[in-house]
Amino acid sequence: MTRPTSNAPEAQEQVLSTMNRDGSRRRIRPKLSKGRYHRRRRLTAWALILSFVLIPILKINGKPLMLFDIARREFTLFGATFLPTDTFLLMLLLFIIFVGIFLITAVWGRVWCGWACPQTVYMEFIYRPLEVFIEGGRSRQIKTDKTGLSGRRVVKNVVFFVVSALLANTFLAYFVGWSQLLGWMTSPPTQHPAAFGVMLGTTLLMFGDFGWFREQTCIVACPYGRFQSVLLDRQSLIVGYEEARGEPRERWRKNKERTSGDCIDCNLCVSTCPTGIDIRNGGLQMECVACTQCIDACDSVMDKIGKPRGLVRYTSQAELESGRRKFLRPRLVVYSAMLLVMFSTLGFSLLGKSTADVTILRGLGAPFSTLPSGEISNQIRIKIANRSDEERSYTFELVDAEDLTLVAPENPLTVGPGESQMTGAFITTQPSSFTDGVVKITLRFTDGVDFEENRPYRILGPASR
Repeated sequence: MTRPTSNAPEAQEQVLSTMNRDGSRRRIRPKLSKGRYHRRRRLTAWALILSFVLIPILKINGKPLMLFDIARREFTLFGATFLPTDTFLLMLLLFIIFVGIFLITAVWGRVWCGWACPQTVYMEFIYRPLEVFIEGGRSRQIKTDKTGLSGRRVVKNVVFFVVSALLANTFLAYFVGWSQLLGWMTSPPTQHPAAFGVMLGTTLLMFGDFGWFREQTCIVACPYGRFQSVLLDRQSLIVGYEEARGEPRERWRKNKERTSGDCIDCNLCVSTCPTGIDIRNGGLQMECVACTQCIDACDSVMDKIGKPRGLVRYTSQAELESGRRKFLRPRLVVYSAMLLVMFSTLGFSLLGKSTADVTILRGLGAPFSTLPSGEISNQIRIKIANRSDEERSYTFELVDAEDLTLVAPENPLTVGPGESQMTGAFITTQPSSFTDGVVKITLRFTDGVDFEENRPYRILGPASR
């Protein structure tokens, strides 16, 4: 099946590496270039894939390494559980992630994209190898693109869907837990239609991404490449081409003295690029994900023609221009100092975090009421969140308040592990106790194990005359 023609005028220059000049899709079929960087990336990728599978299974102190329980509004990270009341800690953790990205990008450039991003890891080390194994190499894939569907491509898509389903189930384990997921996987979908719908939707998204959208996720959808201008500087690590050494280009001819540059214009760096760019047009290109495929390709060519490696290499803009790269610079110092302060704050906050959270709220309706006896009564609502892994009974009482009375129907209040409970209580006192309509009190909460906390509060009443 030939590509349909278009009557639209062709662009004067290529807009995207995945788009032809007439606006049609240009499919990228990269040729694999094996080398030292590919071997390192493969080890890194399989370590990351193994970690992705094991993280929801492994536990610390009886808790998963990572669990985002949205239904219960609990987030567990490496044995520490965060509740909705931990707004400050969650915000601090988010800032640490952002500043960490800034620091890593400033030093190593887009190392995340080429070495650790799930899009690259799964595309290049699971889906692409399966595609080559089933369909064949680059030339056979290009031929199938021109002729249309084939039996091998149908089989490939079936395998892609199965792999996507496995990844979707693993992804779901991060939100429901591994034991819950196993129960769902071994029972009919009719018993859990919502979870099955989420899994099926995630499977279809992954299948569409890795089977059809592919490199366009990095080029069109992901904003990270467009942030390069603010995240990188001239000293940041990039994959670059040394133009001074490589130009002018000339085809290789054996037994002929070369008067041109070291680049023999073999275009292997272009055919091996998973995003379809030419690294010789400049290393700091939005589409470049720093996957180092062009480095391995160029090094293999340099070895064959007896030239030194490094025509395409890890470098920086400053090094390409002046031959020197400066590592220490102000933004690295600022980012590192910010991370140190935030990590220290997070660490001290986690160490000082108690096993329960107590919230005191005023009762609904009027702020106070006058009893037939003439006493003033304040209704309060007490909410206790149990952070421990066992059921606790929390007792609360007034501290140093001889003329006040606390009446609570549920005291102690029993709260299950990881749960929250609310109860009501009444505090009564004489009208003469109020000063400007306020009495300051202290409530003590304890579970008899390891939690004790005094909480100040103010009850309201009539203003003194």
